[in-house]
Amino acid sequence: MIEIDGSFGEGGGAILRVATALSALTGKALALENIRSKRTKPGLMPQHLNAARALARLSQAEVTGMELGSTQMTFNPGPLQGGKLEVDVQTAGSVSLILQALMIPSFFVDSPLEITITGGTDVRWAPPFDYLQHVTLPVLKSMGLKLELKLIQRGYYPRGGGIVHAGIDGKQQLQPVNLYDLEIDCIRGISHSSQLPRHVAERQARAAQEELSSAGYPVEIEVKHDNSSPGPGSALVLWTEVKNSNVPRVGASSLGKPGKKAEIVGKEAACDLLQTMETGAALDRYMGDQIIPYIALAGSSSVKVSQLTPHTLTNIHVCQKFTDRKFQVDGRVGEVATITVD
Repeated sequence: MIEIDGSFGEGGGAILRVATALSALTGKALALENIRSKRTKPGLMPQHLNAARALARLSQAEVTGMELGSTQMTFNPGPLQGGKLEVDVQTAGSVSLILQALMIPSFFVDSPLEITITGGTDVRWAPPFDYLQHVTLPVLKSMGLKLELKLIQRGYYPRGGGIVHAGIDGKQQLQPVNLYDLEIDCIRGISHSSQLPRHVAERQARAAQEELSSAGYPVEIEVKHDNSSPGPGSALVLWTEVKNSNVPRVGASSLGKPGKKAEIVGKEAACDLLQTMETGAALDRYMGDQIIPYIALAGSSSVKVSQLTPHTLTNIHVCQKFTDRKFQVDGRVGEVATITVD
């Protein structure tokens, strides 16, 4: 049984999600203690609990300690199975973070899998839906992995209620990658709002476009507005593109909130993207975290990230528990770094 201390590194939910996902994939039993011990509210919260429960259903796992507030858990997986999987967080807990955990084993299930998740699609401390769609998926596609994502309804904090559907064909072949230098033809984005005046999304887009255009980049930002979300909210996601190519992208985002001007939302996202682009690295700091399990499974890969984060180092620590891969990190936290795995 693989034993992991959840207080390692930043001591958050990433350890739980990556460890249970790799346990489900490899069939290796897991014992996890000190779950989220460094958070204000330690233990399993609804988002983390739902991710673990979904992985347990996917892998027919026998589990203990899987309840709200639990700081210890065992996870003994059986064989992976396809079919339909529905997850309802019942809060604004991140749909993206749950889906990230499920994706790791789901690409390799023997039969197709359909996943429907209800929760927050655009919430703090998690990749927005549009980031997954326009940054994460192109990077994974460069590794031979494909996933169909469909946004049914957006969900903002605090109401949640967003719905995302994912379709994954099993038995996919993972390929090693070498991703170093960023290529850019243009910048695209989506600015959206719900149950707010339409001008909110328009002003977000305009502020971002002005910032990016003044830096000399062609920019195209789509504005979306509807009132289908259960609660009000807005957000902006930006990403780089190379025309007629599947070259991996970098992205940035910003969320609206009461009292925060739409222009600030737009400028935040634009400035974040510009700072990432200036590094010349093929992957942004968020994708640097997300790609670790995949290059650990693929081996013989090397990637350059715009900023090394504690989350990335935590994911490397967990992946080394489940695989015999050796990681080499050239760079310090907060700086550009190259990550190589043999």
